[in-house]
Amino acid sequence: MKHPFLFKTLISGLVIILALGACDVKKASQSVNFFSVQDEITLGKQVEQEIAGDPKQFPLLPEKGNEEVYQYVRGLAQKILNTGKVAYKNEFAWEVKIIKDDKTLNAFCTPGGYIYVYTGLIKFLDSEDQLMGVMGHEIAHAALRHSTRNLTKLYGIQMLYQVITGKAEPGMLEQIAIGLVSLKFSRDHETEADESSVQYLCGTTYNADGAAGFFKKMEGQPTPPAFLSTHPDPGNRVVNMEKKKAELGCKGTMTNQSAYEKIKAKL
Repeated sequence: MKHPFLFKTLISGLVIILALGACDVKKASQSVNFFSVQDEITLGKQVEQEIAGDPKQFPLLPEKGNEEVYQYVRGLAQKILNTGKVAYKNEFAWEVKIIKDDKTLNAFCTPGGYIYVYTGLIKFLDSEDQLMGVMGHEIAHAALRHSTRNLTKLYGIQMLYQVITGKAEPGMLEQIAIGLVSLKFSRDHETEADESSVQYLCGTTYNADGAAGFFKKMEGQPTPPAFLSTHPDPGNRVVNMEKKKAELGCKGTMTNQSAYEKIKAKL
């Protein structure tokens, strides 16, 4: 066999699924990831480099001249990471990049923890807790390793393995990078990410269901934003997040709306 490592990984995954078969095959299949944490780190770095080299698809906001904006958004992400509730906090990169596209209300996080936020989303939201809620949601997708599971379904194990080992054909990495922007998550993964966002913010002085503010603001919008097209509605998300906040007994109320408005004015 050409890839003995891949074969062993597949067999190991199947053994896990079979071993858990007496419990719940659906849950078992969701828990299995055919790629190691190091594979995710490698893939994430490759995708980050691809995005940096593709300004047409990903027009990154220049660091020079936008230092205050970057410092601000990265500071919010760091507050989430410093709660001690984010898995792979020390293993993944957790670098924040801003994409200059005012028409796109979106954010995404690659495997390995590279966080991308569109200027359109920053301008659309009203406060720090809302942006932190959305970033917490995206961080959760990476920390819970949802992305590589979905990428495996979309592109196949063999293709991702070739990318990770540097044997990919030209254009494959670009395809994966673009695919991450439109990557659709399952209802279960969305629920997990929503609840994790609340849990992350619950460890801060901020309003823990900040992401719910984003969905409230979405009501009545004439055209659904990119975020909603890639993140299917797992029921009443606002109510679910509010319930999770109450269940955890989160006490934070801070929104820092005035500080947020000042940063929006700089974009």
